[in-house]
Amino acid sequence: MLTLAERRRGIGAGLTVLIAVILFVGTAVVTLLAWDGDQSASRLFTAYTWSILRFTLLQAALSTLLSILFAIPVALALARRPGFPGRVWIVRLMALPMGLPALVGALGLLGVWGRQGVLNGWLTAAGLEQPVSVYGLSGILLAHTFFNIPLAVRLLLAVLERLPAEYWLLSASLGMKPFSIFRFVEWPALARVVPGVAGLIFMLCATSFTLVLVLGGGPAATTLEVAIYQALRFDFDPPRAIALAFLQITVTAAVVGLVTLLPAATDMVRTAGRSIQRLDGRSGPSRLWDFFVIAAAVIFVASPLLSVLAAGLRADLWKLVTGPRFIQAATTSLAIAVTAGTIAVTASLAILNARQAIRDRRDPNLAERLLSTSLAGTSSLVLVIPPIILGTGWFLVLRQFGNVGDFAPYLVAIINALMALPFAVRVLEPALEDHRRQTARLAAALGIGGIDKWRLVDIPVLLRPILTALSFAMALSLGDLGAVALFGSSDLVTLPWLVYSSLSSYRTNDADGLALILGVVCLFLTILGTAGRKEHNNV
Repeated sequence: MLTLAERRRGIGAGLTVLIAVILFVGTAVVTLLAWDGDQSASRLFTAYTWSILRFTLLQAALSTLLSILFAIPVALALARRPGFPGRVWIVRLMALPMGLPALVGALGLLGVWGRQGVLNGWLTAAGLEQPVSVYGLSGILLAHTFFNIPLAVRLLLAVLERLPAEYWLLSASLGMKPFSIFRFVEWPALARVVPGVAGLIFMLCATSFTLVLVLGGGPAATTLEVAIYQALRFDFDPPRAIALAFLQITVTAAVVGLVTLLPAATDMVRTAGRSIQRLDGRSGPSRLWDFFVIAAAVIFVASPLLSVLAAGLRADLWKLVTGPRFIQAATTSLAIAVTAGTIAVTASLAILNARQAIRDRRDPNLAERLLSTSLAGTSSLVLVIPPIILGTGWFLVLRQFGNVGDFAPYLVAIINALMALPFAVRVLEPALEDHRRQTARLAAALGIGGIDKWRLVDIPVLLRPILTALSFAMALSLGDLGAVALFGSSDLVTLPWLVYSSLSSYRTNDADGLALILGVVCLFLTILGTAGRKEHNNV
């Protein structure tokens, strides 16, 4: 039980974070609403605007469909083959694209599938003249499946590996064929989570910015977020940007609402706790099929990563890291990442402590229940109001006070912190819940509270999850191009912006080297965040 003073401090800190987030997001949205509303409304009904909306939804739907269709056989094959050589490393490989900046992944895909890529080189040697194009819709779909298939595989594999051992014993005793096992055992389990996984992937694809910016290839393959960026950065057409911004908010809000309506994936079975032993899939054709599927997935995911590594090593890395532009970009990126990570972790702790303080009351009043619900939704607000929308609103606000570049580093850090907030909350919440469940009563019985409780009881246990959340938030900020895209200039250069600038200037060798450095740093932070955490069932 918390003391009255601890409860008040917790609720006060959470309320402060809630007000700050609402003010920051609300200012951007209200500015968009107030800025030349008549002209902006008229832009909603142009053929250009609706063509961009159609393409945004089309590429997101196709990317989601392809990701799920390819992820299901890979997850099934990995679940059937717990003894597959190197399986634990294959599962870990599926996590790498999730910690890789989108810009680095795009360069890796260009190295394999691009005009000068490995695949076209082989086809040219075979007598064909570069028949594969990685730009436009095909390139966007390729990039989205590269990033989302590993995510879907890990989520679906976790569900399959939680199926009770009794299912496999019963299916073996009944002599069920592979199709029957899929129909009656595997698919019912997958069907509970596939809609949620598909909704998550659709949201990621609908709000994709960097991949579309690099691989879109022109106006015919432009999403809402990229069109907003182009309207402000190149054309400086605020009414068009505002119209597109509200379309984007409408789309993301609708998708988030639909995802929340999907049934939660819960384990509805009882098990005797036996160790799982798969008795199916032992025939030759089944083994061959699983080997082919797993090998294809490994090649598809690993080849762009190897391309980034090989191309980056060919660059003059020493010259790059000692150059003044790199030092400036690295210093700026690190400062923004540390600031964004600290804000995200501090805000997450305040939100979770406030919700705990409210739950600690036996009979919270209506205002406290509303506050708890609002705090729970605050961490997901960035899903409804994407960074490019926040950047657009604040761009219009700050240009009235002078040079926007003077405020840009602080703005980018805050936007990146909001982007990292859902991840930080997800990392910290189970750790805080377990810790309080184990120590709250004993600390209260011993009369330990305030600073002493934080210093003697909380910090020794919570330091690791706090550092985990911080490393994830920093990795996300370091690899982000979206927030800095509107404000990047000679005075504000981050590592992703430097990579993109080098690529746009056709200095591909420098871009490859910088991408390797950026990718290694972000992956190191991601791995550091998971160091010491035991994986459940290798997932």
